[in-house]
Amino acid sequence: MKRRELLLLLGGAVTAARGLRAQQKAMPVIGFLGVASPRRNPAVVAAFHQGLSETGYVEGQNLAIEYRWAESHYDRLPALAADLVGRKVDLIVAFGGIPAARAAKSATSTIPIVFSVGDPVDLGLVASLARPGGNLTGVSRMAPELSPKRLELLSDLVPQVRVIALLVNPNNSNTERIIGDMQEAARAKGVQLHILKARTESEIDAAFAALLELHAGALVVGGDPFFSNWREQLVALAARHGVPAIYQWRESAEAGGLISYGSSLAASFRQVGAYAGKILKGAKPADLPVQQPTVFELVINLKTAKALGLTVPQSILQLADEVIE
Repeated sequence: MKRRELLLLLGGAVTAARGLRAQQKAMPVIGFLGVASPRRNPAVVAAFHQGLSETGYVEGQNLAIEYRWAESHYDRLPALAADLVGRKVDLIVAFGGIPAARAAKSATSTIPIVFSVGDPVDLGLVASLARPGGNLTGVSRMAPELSPKRLELLSDLVPQVRVIALLVNPNNSNTERIIGDMQEAARAKGVQLHILKARTESEIDAAFAALLELHAGALVVGGDPFFSNWREQLVALAARHGVPAIYQWRESAEAGGLISYGSSLAASFRQVGAYAGKILKGAKPADLPVQQPTVFELVINLKTAKALGLTVPQSILQLADEVIE
């Protein structure tokens, strides 16, 4: 082979190798910032992947995902978010409500962030629902707004109960707003409301001990990622102490909780996945309106009602989207 042909051949090989590396580098990378652990909410993570697939992205084929899990330790989130930013991911998904979204927002003003939270305008995450205006967008779950409705449903389910407890996480920035809304709802229903706080597993046990001392006859469990992470413990404690309780997510009712009312967590993260895919294709977060839920699920577990000796009023059964028998 002539020297000139050999050089051309080698040059072509180098160019091909560079092209291959460029293609490999071109595979987008999503940073997944999770509050809980990979063992929690697998169906919700699957819904996120479904949303991605609907926009043409499949992990391991044309997309890479860097997972970071805080294991319910909110103080770890800033470092995990900073790590993802340092790895120059193309997009960050804040999986776990307000704590994850705020940690991601504090870590970067340039990398797109997709969230699922209660009221992103009130939280200062976006300028408005219609025009987010920055590097964040996502889904509003309207979680705080639904808290009073949960108290009303629980009071209608156990009308003889005059003292109800509310369990909140003091680390949640929405807590004071939720407490104020719930106190107003309690006055409207003519019931007394006691506030219980828990941010650790041991404090959940202590909250139930306090609930009994206060002679509270029912419990509203606040909507917080921490409580979602410990749903089995909450459901078990409510059953052990014979306390009727209402939860935010259907997953708690499916795990044995009495009743749940809220938007669909799976539907929310399916939309998060779809938005992530759109942004990877070139859409700007500032131009993607924050989506709001259109479906709210009321799930009643009749097995649990029977175990508690409760008869669910027909008026509530007629409203239910699902009855677990």
